[in-house]
Amino acid sequence: MNARIRWSLDLVRELTRKELKVRYRNSFLGYVWSVASPAAQALVYFFAFKVIVRIAVDNYGLFLIAGLFTWQWFTNSLTVCTSVFLNNASLIKKVAFPREALPLASVLNDGLHFALSLPVIAVVAALYGVWPRLSWLYGLPILVCLQFLLILGFGMLVSSANLFFRDLERLVTILLSIVFYATPVVYRMDMVPERFRTLLFLNPMTPLVVNYQNLLLHGTFQWGMAVLSLTYGLIWLGIGWWVFSRLRWRFAEAL
Repeated sequence: MNARIRWSLDLVRELTRKELKVRYRNSFLGYVWSVASPAAQALVYFFAFKVIVRIAVDNYGLFLIAGLFTWQWFTNSLTVCTSVFLNNASLIKKVAFPREALPLASVLNDGLHFALSLPVIAVVAALYGVWPRLSWLYGLPILVCLQFLLILGFGMLVSSANLFFRDLERLVTILLSIVFYATPVVYRMDMVPERFRTLLFLNPMTPLVVNYQNLLLHGTFQWGMAVLSLTYGLIWLGIGWWVFSRLRWRFAEAL
């Protein structure tokens, strides 16, 4: 392996390890906090939509968990990536290293937490009488890779642009709130009027969330959705890398 590539991989690993240490420093419950937030959200939405509104979705608790854990990785990574270069300003100014390692480590960190939450989803599935399927063995790794690709693209974009447009951090927070309700996390796709369904698929997270839900609830992996997710991932990774490569030479002067 090329020495530079090996050094870059070691750097990403160390940065990811540092992110993990910072997250859990002086934290007694540690890993529990990674699943507590989406689990609490699931309880709130379950009460609101299943108990009060009485939404007609079978195994609604599992349906919510599958969508919310997937969404958490997306929103956590984008929130962290928005300020990742600002938070590491002293490092960027003093040390020569591949800047892309910072957003990459942040996305990997949240991706690791998502992977560690999968056993929790499996436990919830078992409570609903849904047991692991053979399709999980190949479907989940594929979806995790596709989601990583998409989030990294967005992460590269917002982390670079935020250095020159500081209001982007607040804009990302607002957009995430809007996009959440444009993603079928708390409702099924077939509940959306047919004339609006195509619009929902303009949202890159829609095919991912739908695929996760169908895989975990029904054991069905939708290859068409996976191809659409791959397309979105490559497009946004290309856009993110293009913006990053155009701006990285000015990072130090913008900090």
